[in-house]
Amino acid sequence: MKRLYGLIAIILIFLGFAFVKENRQQNAQKTGTPTVGILQLLSHPALDAIHKGIIHGLAEEGYHVNKNIKIDFQNAQNDQSNLKTMSARFVNEHANVMIGIATPAAQALANASSTTPVVLGAITDPKGADLVKSNTRPGTNVTGVSDQAPLKAQLKLIQKIMPNMKTLGIIYTSSDDSATAQYHQFAAICKQANVKLKAYSIANTNDLNQVAQQMVSQVDAVYVPTDNTVASAMQTLVATANAKKVPVFPAVDTMVKAGGLATLSINQYKLGVETGKMTAAILRGKNPATTPIHFERRGEMTINLAAAKKLGITLPSDVVKEAQQHGEVFK
Repeated sequence: MKRLYGLIAIILIFLGFAFVKENRQQNAQKTGTPTVGILQLLSHPALDAIHKGIIHGLAEEGYHVNKNIKIDFQNAQNDQSNLKTMSARFVNEHANVMIGIATPAAQALANASSTTPVVLGAITDPKGADLVKSNTRPGTNVTGVSDQAPLKAQLKLIQKIMPNMKTLGIIYTSSDDSATAQYHQFAAICKQANVKLKAYSIANTNDLNQVAQQMVSQVDAVYVPTDNTVASAMQTLVATANAKKVPVFPAVDTMVKAGGLATLSINQYKLGVETGKMTAAILRGKNPATTPIHFERRGEMTINLAAAKKLGITLPSDVVKEAQQHGEVFK
């Protein structure tokens, strides 16, 4: 009997130590440095600007890299298998929040976990990409920031700069959900405005040069939606269009810097800052399921004077003035 009592005492002591250890581990997790996994589809100026903005936004909210927050940044290099592997990496390392920069990255993160919070780093159409149930009330572990471009304002800008335009071309990647959705939205706007729109799609960057050559021989100007594949090969598109004196109007400001003529767009860096701030709020306990998607409505005029000179186009004085006072001018 004494041996039995002794054995019970040893078991109780062991369980007590185990309980204390578990509590200590849980407390360490709660008070330790949080981990944020950032998954970026590929490198190009727009997505890189969003990434930099995220780090800035976190810092503004008191989360400083290598001080009180760990950032695990992964670039998938536009490889679908990398997206899946890197998403699993974040889940396995128990990241507190995961951020997806570009729609495929966000979709991979959402597929990897239904419990770890996922913040969308400037995704054009969250609901259309099946990332949320509603933009006003996501209803899942996913919320974030949208980079939906002001399409009507962009078309008006193109018409203002190109008053004699007869046909407008649009080029987009057929496998990019966001770019395809934006194409359909832009097509509807063009129809309402009685603008003839001719569409051209590519499967990947290998198609761009050939499709672009065909396009610039048939249109007076080119519009590029928020499309990561086209953005990554913007210089190829611009070179082909410039050879035919056809201006390129991108949806994104960084694509103007890469040779586009002009746009009225959402600042990508500022979208990243907003993403970082939303991430900080979730780290502090905000529920993604009830956090509405943030839509930035304030577009900024961005022009490229060097591109205008190459094309022999004189930009309207009020457009130049607005870019100088409230936007950005590339020379």
